[in-house]
Parts: sequence; structure tokens; C-alpha cells
Amino acid sequence: MTPSLVVLLAFASWTLLLVTGIATLRVVLSLTGQRRPNQFLPAGDDVSPFSGRLCRAHANCVENLPTYAALVLVAHLSGHGAVLEGLAWLFLGARIAQSCIHLTSGRSKAVMLRFSCMAVQIAIQAIWVVRLGLAWMS
Repeated sequence: MTPSLVVLLAFASWTLLLVTGIATLRVVLSLTGQRRPNQFLPAGDDVSPFSGRLCRAHANCVENLPTYAALVLVAHLSGHGAVLEGLAWLFLGARIAQSCIHLTSGRSKAVMLRFSCMAVQIAIQAIWVVRLGLAWMS
């Protein structure tokens, strides 16, 4: 498997890990009688600040995974997968860092650092779009 495909698998796995965290937290609260199963709000803020951050970190992954997957799909199906390989691991590192920062704090400095990680991901994807466009035109 190429690095970009491994990163796709890792990104999907990370997203799955986050939703597993949400499910585990909610199951434990339900089974211990602290919360009824139908009382959880989607945003997670009703449980704890951490739960809210966990739900938002998962939502961020769900929002960005399709874009990454589409770029990987187009690149590999068009025979231009090499366009992605140099930055794939950096993309994943920025994605995981963004989620971890999101989980640990909601303070202003953390939000700015988290935004920086997101900006890295957006920049990498923009570079890939340009490179794929140039490869297609040549």
C-alpha cells in the first residue's frame, strides 16, 4: 500500500476510535444509571466539556475524511497517486494533532494551535488539488 492509502486507513481508524470513545462514554453513563440512553445531545456538551470536545473532534474528522478520500481516489484512479505521497504523513500528523489538541483544551491558545493544524491540512489538500490539476492537463 502507498503512504496515501495507509494514511487513508489511519484517518478512518482515527475517526472510528473517536466515535468509539463517544459510544463508550455514553454506554458507561447509561449502564451506571447516570443518564438515560435517549437523553444525550448530539454535541456532547450536556455530559461534560470533554465530551463536547470529543464529539466536535469526531465531527471534524467526519467532515474532512471524505475530502481526503476523494483526493486519494482521484489520484490513484488517474494514475497520479505519487502526487500525494510526499505530504501524506504530514497531513495525518496535522489531523491527529488537531484532534488531540481539541480533546485536551478549549482555551484560546489551544484553539489557535488547533486552527494552525487545520490550516496545514487545508494547505496540503490545496497543493494536491493543484498538482492533480497540473498532472491532468499535462
